[in-house]
Amino acid sequence: MSVLSSINFQWVLVSAILLGVASGMFGTLAYWKKQSLMSDALSHAALPGVVIAFMIIQEKQLLFLIVGAALSALLGAWLIYAIRSATRIKEDAAMGIILSVFFGGGIVLLTIVNRTAGGNQSGLDTFIFGQAASMVRQDVYTMAALAAAVILLIVIAFKEWKLYLFDADFAKGLGLPVPIMNGLYVFGLVTTIVIGIQAVGVILMAALLIIPAVSARYWTHSFKGMMVLSAVFGGFSGAFGTFISAQGAGWPTGPFIVLSATAFFLVSLVFGKEKGLLTERIEFKKQQRDARAQHDEEAKRIAAEGGGQP
Repeated sequence: MSVLSSINFQWVLVSAILLGVASGMFGTLAYWKKQSLMSDALSHAALPGVVIAFMIIQEKQLLFLIVGAALSALLGAWLIYAIRSATRIKEDAAMGIILSVFFGGGIVLLTIVNRTAGGNQSGLDTFIFGQAASMVRQDVYTMAALAAAVILLIVIAFKEWKLYLFDADFAKGLGLPVPIMNGLYVFGLVTTIVIGIQAVGVILMAALLIIPAVSARYWTHSFKGMMVLSAVFGGFSGAFGTFISAQGAGWPTGPFIVLSATAFFLVSLVFGKEKGLLTERIEFKKQQRDARAQHDEEAKRIAAEGGGQP
C-alpha cells in the first residue's frame, strides 16, 4: 500500500493542513501585535507540561498531553507578563528567560522519564522535532477539532480582532471588552501552539506561526488579504512537509514543514509585489528611467527657451 492511499496518512495530512491554516491565521494576529517572539517562548514553555502530564497518567494520550502543555504554556505567559509588570525587565528579555528556563526544565524531565522503566518507549522525544507518523487516529481527531476551533475563533470575531489589533482605544470606546480579547488572544495562541507540538515539535512550532505571516506580508498591505495568504501558505506548508516526511521511516515532520514554509518565504522575499527584492529592483530601475526622461525633457525645454532668445 502506498503512502498516499493510507487512510491514516490521509487523516494526518488533513490535520496538518488545518494546523497550518490555523497557525497562519493566528500568526497574522501575532505579527500585527508585534509578539512573534511570544509564540517561540510559549512553544518552548509547553514542553515541561507534556512530560509532567505523561508522568501523571503514565500513558501517551494526546488530549491529556495537550492539556498539560497548555497549562505549562499559560503559566509561562503569566510569568512573562508578571516579570514585565513587576520588574524593570523588558518583555523580550522576559520571554527569553521563560523560554530558556522552561525548555531546560522540560529537557531535564524528559531525560528522567526516558531513564525510567518503559519511559524510553513513550515516544515523548517526538515532541521535540515533531513526528506526525506517530499519531493515531484519535490524536488526529483531537488535533483537527482544536485547529478548526481556532480558525472559527478568528473568522467569527474577525472585525473585533481587527479593532483590537489596530486601535485598542477606539475599540474600548465602542464597548469592546479589551481584557477579554487579551485573554482570548493568549488562549488562542497557546491552543494553536499546543495542538501542533506533536506534528511540528516544540522547537519549530513557532516557525509555523511566524513564517507564513511574514511571507504573506510581501504580497499585500491588506489585513484580510494577509490573513488569507498566510493561511494558504501555512496550509500548503503543512501538506508538503507531512507528505515529504512520510516518504522515509522516522523522518521528523517539523523540519520538513518549516522548510516548506521557508520555500514560500524565499519566493515571497524575491517576487512579492510589496517590497519583494525583485519588485523593488524593477521599481528602482523604473524610477531611474523616469528621472532620466524627466531630466532630458527639462534639458530640452531649457535649450529650446534659450535658443529662442535674441
